[in-house]
Amino acid sequence: MTPLPVIAGFGGINPAGRVSSHHAYRRTVIDALGEQDAAETYRSLTGIMNVEGDPGDQAVREYVHNNTLVRRINVFDPDEVLFHRSVTLAGSPGNHLKFVLPVRQLPERVPENWSLKKISDDTVEISIDKPTEVLLPERRASRVTSAGQVPTGFDPGALYQSRNHPRGLQLTVYGASDAAHSTGIDWAELRRRVPPDAFAVYSGSAMGQLDQNGSGGMLQAPLMGKRPTSKQAALGLCEMPADFINAYILGSVGSTGAVIGACATFLYNLKQGIDDIRSGRRRVAMVGGAEAPITPEIVEGYRIMGALTEDEALMALDGINEVDNRRACRPFSDNAGFTLAEAAIYVVLMDDALALDLGAEIYGSVPDVYINADGFKKSIPSPGIGNYVTMAKAMATARSLVGDDGLRKRSYVHAHGTGTPQNRVTESEIMDELAKTFGIKSWPVAAVKAYLGHTLAPAAGDQLTSALGTWKYGFIPGIATIDHLAEDVHASHLTIGSDHIERSADSLDVAFINSKGFGGNNATGIALSPDLTMKMLEKRHGRTDLLAHAQRNESVQEKAHEYDQRASRGESTPIYQFGEGVLEGQDIDLTDTTIQIPGFEHPIELNAPNAFSDMTD
Repeated sequence: MTPLPVIAGFGGINPAGRVSSHHAYRRTVIDALGEQDAAETYRSLTGIMNVEGDPGDQAVREYVHNNTLVRRINVFDPDEVLFHRSVTLAGSPGNHLKFVLPVRQLPERVPENWSLKKISDDTVEISIDKPTEVLLPERRASRVTSAGQVPTGFDPGALYQSRNHPRGLQLTVYGASDAAHSTGIDWAELRRRVPPDAFAVYSGSAMGQLDQNGSGGMLQAPLMGKRPTSKQAALGLCEMPADFINAYILGSVGSTGAVIGACATFLYNLKQGIDDIRSGRRRVAMVGGAEAPITPEIVEGYRIMGALTEDEALMALDGINEVDNRRACRPFSDNAGFTLAEAAIYVVLMDDALALDLGAEIYGSVPDVYINADGFKKSIPSPGIGNYVTMAKAMATARSLVGDDGLRKRSYVHAHGTGTPQNRVTESEIMDELAKTFGIKSWPVAAVKAYLGHTLAPAAGDQLTSALGTWKYGFIPGIATIDHLAEDVHASHLTIGSDHIERSADSLDVAFINSKGFGGNNATGIALSPDLTMKMLEKRHGRTDLLAHAQRNESVQEKAHEYDQRASRGESTPIYQFGEGVLEGQDIDLTDTTIQIPGFEHPIELNAPNAFSDMTD
């Protein structure tokens, strides 16, 4: 039997708030929720935002509304962006250019056209007889002022000894800790149940850590008259989120890696975890991604590409002279570009047998992810055929699981939905054409970037965790930032609109998670509802095993709920075990058949079967 990868926990942080216990999802549909569910989400948000006051107070709720989701940039001041202007300096006619410098500021290699005159032991006068180019610091306003930022007041670096970590890694520590706590299962218990090499961590950032504490600061340092630090190069690596999870959060010695696929990075890493569990090589996998791209340089880089929504374009769309930052991202409507965002999203996968044995909460399952490239392209960002392949294969697999009727009536799509003119045409055409091909008359489509912006590496994690919320509360989020579909959108067999689509919890079996990344990195994942997953597990394991699981699940739910309440009060800190439990070679018990590692009850077995017995003696 092929093990089924089930979702036993999920967490993180994005512009809608804390992801575990469905809080971030609930923020996106808060207008449709009952008062009790809405109140829990406001309480969670005020806790992480360090807001004083009653979460039920209207003024507090209005503050929370205004300081979550896509909004005006506050990570930096978009009206005061520092840059250097190249200018040519020369003396007045007939005179040399002269100025005084402290001796300690003289360049190591004095330019040939400089003449130096000592004024004192500490200063010299410089005389230059020819025009010379210099860089002068200047400030300018960014032409893009919208971004999806984590809630105002939330500072992940203040919650642990962050030691000048890049922001993406700070978000990783919080997000991966949130996912681990959300399981309601102590990781030490997992170490007692699972061999060391049966764990896996797959996580990355599409662009690496490009702020001042990472690669960005390292590259800027020479032009800013500074020196790089000893940490910037190492902490800037794209796979560093996985390294941090292994080294400081889980203490895993199992499989690890970071598969980078631009905007599809989350699904690339999810596939690694799924494949590991389906093969039986791993029993537990934490997969996800983190990105913190809201820096002046990255914003400007994407703007120059023509990818981001500029303020002028937004105002032109609305015919007004004021920027509506909240509606910057408008998937499948008349739009002008995508909106950058930051997040860290993680899910904990287990094989079905382990999840039942532990009494794990089963939020759903992910049987497969399909990845295909575009083939030959006109340009790196141009569309191609790969997403037709990934979507078609995912739909065919879903059909084999739930039948034609299940696919046609009990599935929906979480579109990539970036909010660019090109995406609205290409992705809608793919979804519409495949809906026709598979006999779907009106396929519901969600596009949560309208609320969150484009978080790059973890973007599909935003989509997947939103799907888990839909199965809990029954609302497919509408695209709240739009009031019409663009004329070039293909939607004859799709349902796309601004209103939330209400469905009963047991009326949706399948969610397709779609990603279209730069360079032709296409991926489509299949997520199955918890109801369908439990029916599949009952068929495999029997009613008796599910009843036993339900009994064990009570204590798991209680622990997860206790964590949720602490986190909502702002009392929970991330897991960060720096320098704790460090092992060296002399600490392990090594034989030619096993490796016993302290802290793990089961050894690593070295009796590997010969997979090529037909080719060897």
